[in-house]
Amino acid sequence: MRRRDILALAGGGLVALVGAGAAVGALVPVIPRRPLPDLADAVGWIAHRDGRFTLTLPRAEMGQNIATALKQVAVAELGVPWEAVEVELHDTALPRVRATVGSESVMQFAEPLAQACAALRDALAAGRQQGLVEVNPRPFRELRAFQPGGASGTSPEIVHGREIVTGEPLYSADVRLPGMLFGRVLRAPAPVETASRPRRWDIDAALRIPGFVAVVEACGPAIGRARGLGILAERPGVLAAIAEALAVEWDIDKTSRVRDISQVIDIDARLAKGALPHTVLDGTPEPGAWDVDIRLDIPLAAHAPIEPRAAVASWDAGALKVWAGTQDAFYVRDVLADAFKLSTEQVTVQSCRIGGAFGGKTICTVEAEAAALSKAGAVPVKVQWTRAQEFALGFHRPPSSHRVQARVVDGKVTDWGHGQVSSHILFTAAVAPAWMQRGTDLLLGDGGVARGMKAPYELGRAQARYDAERLSVHTGPWRGLGAGPNGLAIESAIDEAALAAGIDPLAFRLAHVSDVRLAGVLRRVAEIAEWGRPPAPSAGLPLRNRTGRGLACGVYKETSYAAVVADVAVTPEGQVKVTKLWCAHDCGLVINPDQVRAQCEGNLVWSIGMVLSDNLPVEAGRVVAETFADAPIPRMSDTPPIVVDLVVGKTTLSGAGETAIVAGPGAIANAIRAATGQRPVRFPIDPAGFALAP
Repeated sequence: MRRRDILALAGGGLVALVGAGAAVGALVPVIPRRPLPDLADAVGWIAHRDGRFTLTLPRAEMGQNIATALKQVAVAELGVPWEAVEVELHDTALPRVRATVGSESVMQFAEPLAQACAALRDALAAGRQQGLVEVNPRPFRELRAFQPGGASGTSPEIVHGREIVTGEPLYSADVRLPGMLFGRVLRAPAPVETASRPRRWDIDAALRIPGFVAVVEACGPAIGRARGLGILAERPGVLAAIAEALAVEWDIDKTSRVRDISQVIDIDARLAKGALPHTVLDGTPEPGAWDVDIRLDIPLAAHAPIEPRAAVASWDAGALKVWAGTQDAFYVRDVLADAFKLSTEQVTVQSCRIGGAFGGKTICTVEAEAAALSKAGAVPVKVQWTRAQEFALGFHRPPSSHRVQARVVDGKVTDWGHGQVSSHILFTAAVAPAWMQRGTDLLLGDGGVARGMKAPYELGRAQARYDAERLSVHTGPWRGLGAGPNGLAIESAIDEAALAAGIDPLAFRLAHVSDVRLAGVLRRVAEIAEWGRPPAPSAGLPLRNRTGRGLACGVYKETSYAAVVADVAVTPEGQVKVTKLWCAHDCGLVINPDQVRAQCEGNLVWSIGMVLSDNLPVEAGRVVAETFADAPIPRMSDTPPIVVDLVVGKTTLSGAGETAIVAGPGAIANAIRAATGQRPVRFPIDPAGFALAP
């Protein structure tokens, strides 16, 4: 439908399309369902027709290159050439698959896929060409994909690699449909937890902009409590000009109380009120003075994907199809069906490759906006968020405030206490209303906040407790969930305990480790980094720089292990440069070494950001960052040489996507401590605090 057709439909004068979008959602939100995969599911992932195989990927592809790893499994188990298997991204016509979260893809999907491929191989060998294949599971050791010479240990050309470098369409923003318009939903400059809605706007000014099509009042569900105003245009380049011309006036609830985030999560203020409600470790430390007693404060941080989220929606005879870069196409489908009063059979969500997600693209936002605008305009519509919308309307890594204490007797930690206050991760306010969050707090706590609070050491009488507060800014899953901030707090305190005991940090850790695999990565990283050797001066950096070396380790979800050594240089002005990183990583059997190393490298760059740059600015309860200049991420110039050594197992399949985040930040913080004699406790660090006295 062209612009003049919509104007004619509206009577030539009324451009606001009222009542054509989503209904107000139910009080009870749609709950994500995340079933574990089984062999019956896996049969639907692999198909054979006319000598060709199609692997319908049961995972979202968001740069972790799981499409490559699972294709390796299929090719090896089927015993066919690489070119014989084509990979397709799934849509919601596939039986429901688990959201792509938690570094679970190889761990939970590789073996079922291999079982299905083995059954298909046997059926073809027996001459069967039609029908469904029944899977009779065989022992892991009999699966060809996981035997020597199978899928493991090889790094073929990545799936989509050529398309990426040649600019072929892969992402939801690449989708082009006939007659497609471009949309945006404007929302008030207010906290998403404060009720707001559009009051009035200058439609005459918008009409004067070439390419303007319509204003859409019914533009989909609120984000939090922020209701929007939609606009449609013939091309995306005029959306910003239309938004400015409309000069929307907003009704914003002035009675809403916005609490200062740093005060809400202040650990010491919270401890003064009594014990924290949620327990991870239930030991009872003996009373008395602590040898280590530190407080660490870690701020909000954004996911900062290179690709702002985008979706294309199209309606046909009452049915809705959406193309989206989402980690959970089935949850998006369920939310859309609920919002638009459809059956799930009437909604199809096609997964597209995602240009970075890190836990942030698990809910339904831009998809609902595109669907509402498409329904209103009766044409396909693409909505792509701006970087400012990504910061303002997405959810983020919650801030956290930690108090960690340790008592050391004869070189061993005898008592340990770790308390923290953060905000919700699994039960994110981006989905759960306040009343529901209060219920989950009472009954369950939030396992995302707790992740990584159980220190991987023998610590005597150890206690770990936490609380989660709802904030004016939405928080939720972020790479590693709580494991990154918790690992930073724990590894900082363990290093201080080693210093208090006068023992080398490596030896101190090994004396407190009973897990053979954790001890293994500690010894391996010490070997490859030549632990005990002082950091070499870095070429091109001033000789007056102070240098330091730090160590940290950890376990992710009790399945994967990492240890990291970091070297840093600190200028007289307090500027920190990470000069080298070493990582030993154990995730069991490795399918694709190149991609596991890439995941480790990504985690280590995130580690640099956590210590040196991550900070999402908030004013009056809302995110005010609009570009990467306002919320910087590490650049290539911040990234040192990185050495990743893989400790490879033979039978265990576990995750690699988030493991190194448990150790990287702590190693960098400990290196700064070694270089300066000062413990970093507020992040990102302020160089002024580490400058030499004039």
